Amino acid sequence: MSENTTLRKTMKPSWVFAMALGAAIGWGAYILPFDWMQKAGLAGTVIGFVIGGLMIAIIGLSYGFTIRALPLTGGGVAFAMAALGRTHAFIAGWALTLGYSCVVALNASAVTLVFRVTFPELVMRGALYDVAGWTIYLPEVAICSLFIIVFAWLNSKGAAFSGQFQFFAVVLMVVAVVVIVAAMVIFYVAERPQLAPAFPADVPPAAAVATIIAFAPWAYVGFDSIPQLAGEFNFSPKKALGLLMWGVIAATLIYLAMMLATSIAVGIRHDAFEGEAWPPAAAISEVMGPAGLVLMVVAVSAGVLTGLNGFFTAASRVLFTLGRANLVSSRLGELNGKQRTPRNAIRLVCAVCLGTPWFGRAALTWVVDMSSAGITVAYFYTCFCAWKIARTGQVPGMSEPIAPNKFYEYFALAGCILSVGFMALLFVPGSPGVLGTAPLIALVVWIALGLVSWAIKSRQLKDVPPEKTASLILE
Repeated sequence: MSENTTLRKTMKPSWVFAMALGAAIGWGAYILPFDWMQKAGLAGTVIGFVIGGLMIAIIGLSYGFTIRALPLTGGGVAFAMAALGRTHAFIAGWALTLGYSCVVALNASAVTLVFRVTFPELVMRGALYDVAGWTIYLPEVAICSLFIIVFAWLNSKGAAFSGQFQFFAVVLMVVAVVVIVAAMVIFYVAERPQLAPAFPADVPPAAAVATIIAFAPWAYVGFDSIPQLAGEFNFSPKKALGLLMWGVIAATLIYLAMMLATSIAVGIRHDAFEGEAWPPAAAISEVMGPAGLVLMVVAVSAGVLTGLNGFFTAASRVLFTLGRANLVSSRLGELNGKQRTPRNAIRLVCAVCLGTPWFGRAALTWVVDMSSAGITVAYFYTCFCAWKIARTGQVPGMSEPIAPNKFYEYFALAGCILSVGFMALLFVPGSPGVLGTAPLIALVVWIALGLVSWAIKSRQLKDVPPEKTASLILE
């Protein structure tokens, strides 16, 4: 690859860690603890997240091992290409593009939720229509669209610019969470309020824990943004494993911290906050005063914006890799400007996401739910590639073979099994994470579009040797 066709190596370890943590922590960490209290209790949530975090860490081991062998832009696309070939590279890219783009849109819509809670009289006016019971307001559409455009611009300025933003926003989020938890712990020590039961009275402990474990695969989506940026590391790819593991650990601690803070603030008065628009914030601000609400707004805003930025970056890198290999329009594989950014890929993500505010958050969650299948597909491809490398010592794209490694072979196999299990959660009737009818329809449409796109592309590539495609992705 010439210098003009490769991304600049500007990503520092601290920025990459911030990308992973910021993408993994979003709106849910600050609003869902109230629901988890009711469904799983404090002990059930803690145990569920510890188990879920360990499961994700097993998959993270495969990511770190594979990045070390294949430090390439595009992550899952490159891993699928190396392990199974061109068709699977397209499948992985198609899955990741939609998965990441949907989360960009979801985070943008979460910005408007922050405005709904903090400035309802400003945004909840000018009602347009309802979609799936969700009222669409013109100011919300404008705010959501503005943030999508701003982050497209920010990403177009180069990885260094978006990396710096991510780092400072994550620091701000962590500081806010630490202050909230410290204040709530001091309140507990001083006042000794009664906490909610460890487990809900009407839910068996095993079922309570299972509810949180089922949420875990999607609670941590975003830690996998690290391999998409591997071609831009300005440090040894050997550090990727540590960054991944610390990202998963930090995300787990933030989820548990917010659960603890909410449990202390709410206590046994769950019914008192049922009607609140944002129950955890209402409960915490009752204890801390206006400062509590300010800190919650800062934390959730930083979480949402880092998710918006992180997934924008990851989605554009996947599209760039697909475009460079001509698995989609080759224009998406072009780099522009002094910073050599994939502006066409960024613009496409922006254009697709700009349509979503008009459908409302209720309809958007259908698409996001089914896009979880896409992320899980990428988990499997990465773990399978790690298993193949650990078993044989080499796959295409590696600069030199390595000695087979039984430790990583077994963990990669466990990651493959977990990935299949996560997929089963989406489709097995009665599962806590089973997809509803609307997300299933969206998934079928997505698969159909992918089949049509691949049918067209495969005809164009019939005279292109697979080795040529591999060289464009793996060099």
